[in-house]
Amino acid sequence: MTAVPRPARPSRAVEAQEGVKDLIVRRGMVAGDPLPTESELMEELQVSRNSIREALKALQAVGIVDIRHGFGMFVGRMSLAGLVDELAFHSRITLQNGKNHLGHLVEIREILESGLVERLIELGEGADLTPIADVIARMEAEALAGPVSPETDRLFHDLLYRPLGNPLVSQLLGAFWDVYYQLRDRLGAPDEPPGDVVKRHRDIYTAVLAGDRAAAVAAVHAHFLGVRNRVARIRG
Repeated sequence: MTAVPRPARPSRAVEAQEGVKDLIVRRGMVAGDPLPTESELMEELQVSRNSIREALKALQAVGIVDIRHGFGMFVGRMSLAGLVDELAFHSRITLQNGKNHLGHLVEIREILESGLVERLIELGEGADLTPIADVIARMEAEALAGPVSPETDRLFHDLLYRPLGNPLVSQLLGAFWDVYYQLRDRLGAPDEPPGDVVKRHRDIYTAVLAGDRAAAVAAVHAHFLGVRNRVARIRG
């Protein structure tokens, strides 16, 4: 019989990472709570200082640990910054190879927002969309002078879904936006006139206010048509 190879044992640094995460969970700690010192972690987890430091650096890189020099170590706050950098980097690489992973990200965001507008409509009067009218007015003013600014466009989507009360929605959409924005030089100028950009956003807002699911989803798809066309013309 062929012997089945045993799985490699994780390094002491990896074990220390898991130990720190387990400690955070066991103690019911939340973002911003102070962590034990290096020495205390060494004693509790029975690992060397080098392993603890290596583990803490790895956990800091993914946002689980926040190291503030001169102040101490804390449970990190959720951040998708690492994800944004990785997605933007790999999107740039795939563009060089004749592929377009940015287009895949836009497709995922379009599917996500199509579902989110339906959730907004389910909220009914519980969704306060009053701030959206001000954003659209700002878009209209910008469109009279030139293109709608990326900041105003982003604000529209952020405020639109805020009534859902899901902080992950804002972070995920923000991550997609940041990747898109990092590659803006490759995208070139928008195909749509500024007035059409305003109309696409107004149509989404109007359909949600009216509680018309079909119209809201169709408006989201129409909005992303311009984005998809812009991404599709990229060449590595």
